[in-house]
Amino acid sequence: MSARTALTLALLIVATAGAALAQREFYVALDGDDAAPGTAGRPFGTLEAARDAIRALKADGALPEGGVTVWIGPGTYYRGGAFELAEQDSGTAAAPITYRAHERGQVRLVGGRAVAGFAPVSDPAALARLPAEAREHVVQADLRGQGIEDLGELERRGFVWPKRDAPLEVSFRGEPMTLARWPNDAFLPITGVPEGQNGGKFAYEGDRPRRWADEPDIWVFGYWFQDWADSYERVAHIDALARIVTTEPPHGVYGYREGQRFYFLNVLPELDSPGEYYVDRQEGRLYVWPAEPPGEGDVVASMIPTLISVQGASHVTFRGLTLEACRGTAVNLTDSSHVRLAGCTIRNTGRQGVSISGGAGCGVIGCDIYETAEGAVSLDGGDRATLTPSGHYADNNRLLRFGRTCRTYSAGLHLSGVGQRASHNLVHDAPHVGILFGGNDHVIELNELHDLCYETGDVGAMYTGRDWTARGTVIRHNFIHHVSGPGRYGANGIYLDDAASGITVFGNVFYRVTRPAYVGGGRDNVYENNIFVDCEPALHVDARAMGWMSYHAEPDGTLQQRLRAVPYKEPPWSERYPRLVNILADEPRAPKGNLIARNIRWGGTWDDVEAKARPYLRFEDNLQDVDPRFVDAENMDFRLRDDSPAWQMGFRRIPFEGIGPYEDELRASWPVEHALRRP
Repeated sequence: MSARTALTLALLIVATAGAALAQREFYVALDGDDAAPGTAGRPFGTLEAARDAIRALKADGALPEGGVTVWIGPGTYYRGGAFELAEQDSGTAAAPITYRAHERGQVRLVGGRAVAGFAPVSDPAALARLPAEAREHVVQADLRGQGIEDLGELERRGFVWPKRDAPLEVSFRGEPMTLARWPNDAFLPITGVPEGQNGGKFAYEGDRPRRWADEPDIWVFGYWFQDWADSYERVAHIDALARIVTTEPPHGVYGYREGQRFYFLNVLPELDSPGEYYVDRQEGRLYVWPAEPPGEGDVVASMIPTLISVQGASHVTFRGLTLEACRGTAVNLTDSSHVRLAGCTIRNTGRQGVSISGGAGCGVIGCDIYETAEGAVSLDGGDRATLTPSGHYADNNRLLRFGRTCRTYSAGLHLSGVGQRASHNLVHDAPHVGILFGGNDHVIELNELHDLCYETGDVGAMYTGRDWTARGTVIRHNFIHHVSGPGRYGANGIYLDDAASGITVFGNVFYRVTRPAYVGGGRDNVYENNIFVDCEPALHVDARAMGWMSYHAEPDGTLQQRLRAVPYKEPPWSERYPRLVNILADEPRAPKGNLIARNIRWGGTWDDVEAKARPYLRFEDNLQDVDPRFVDAENMDFRLRDDSPAWQMGFRRIPFEGIGPYEDELRASWPVEHALRRP
């Protein structure tokens, strides 16, 4: 054992001596030995040895009062597979089991391999393919010579395509590198579709591809037809003289449209700036342009799908760990109860950060999750037939730069099923939706969201859609600001799309958001007691189910199909949602039952309501064009002063000071600092 590890663990023994009387402790260290007893002086070498020791402890009788803690020593643990827990690895409410870093943030579980042996590029053929300005900066490493055989393959990913683990990805000092692309940080416009929308060809501008049109395995990424539908497509041929790309079928999502946008990737001759990489799968070589000369452990190639997998366990906590560089989702909790991920950092994953599915009462608390290829946290559970909630939760997390690869519908938080809670989270800097929800009776409260949807259109910072039955969710006391998007339809705030119904939006603050209150033809929605500042416009309501999307309300349409899928005429549905019982006999296509009451609008404009929808709306006591007297609007403090005229119309206080993350021993980092992407 190293002197540093021995000293750290010795100090830990003193600090936890009192607690040790009430609970059993095991220790894991990088230089430990699984044949050791797992004590502070003779720690285990792996988490599996500690897990098995707890199993043996349970076999001898009940867990000790106060539970068991596994203390993990500092360092980087390169994992060859997921750490797996099953029902037999459960604690109890009185005797929980905790796997904990004794120095928060100093324990890294890495799902990849450190790449070594970098040298200047010497192969004349490879040098000729590299741009001249890159040749003295790019270095190469032999992956197969280091035992890294599984390089993965690029596959079609994105909207509507099956979710897949990523191929090998590369990070440098904890930051993901970018697969060599052109343009580096922008899109190219589609300048034409010579064989029509579904012809599999599109035109581009510029002559840069002339020097690499014959490169192997070129891909393109784009928003091909809609600003909310992305995909990666393999290039079959580039006619560099005519400037036309032909892709392999089935040719994008919805085909190609002139004016949409894309870029090329997986092109070695475009490895032309620091932070880019390229994998030559035929030769088994990695090429990188590092920001600085790589040292030991600086470059990591992702390898395994998952870092932690819990199936059917209960009363287990993972605390203070850093999880990174896997090809799939870092943490999967399935059919488990009261399992927590607390104060952890998760980054650079090939799919999600955390997925919780089934079970009850599991949570993600105080974590920092970023640079996930798909979403950050997914919560699913409960029983819709009986409206039984699962009670899963995400609290006090910072979620940012998610949707790194799969750009659309990869949310910071995805809530489905029944009865999930998302509270005090900071969700920011992502190309598409921040919080995506469906199902019933969720609570989304005291979250701050900003700089979302910056790359997409017809989207919302929070989004749900096309379901009369997904009712009962309450969205309250959130701060949503600086949200707008490109494309034909831009971005929205809380977007109740395509007849989404039965949602309550209460006491939220919106600042510089396009259409923050959006009702897309739905019913029985409530926007009450909200503040809209400099929003253009504050409110949008339409009657689309009476018009272009009326077919979705037909007997074989999506809305009626989803209605028939639940027992809406029977308890508890008929008691919980009485307005659903006779919906088919009550002008089902009309946007009936929507209430817009006691909201404040200052700056910007008020509404964009379709004429057909207006007679169905109920407006009550909304304050417009009257100074609401904020405490400090210039510094985004939108609390109301005591002399605000809003109090006279029955406006209820919004706990603005309590929105967002809070200081706590389970926070992965503090203070939580974040800058605006677009002031």
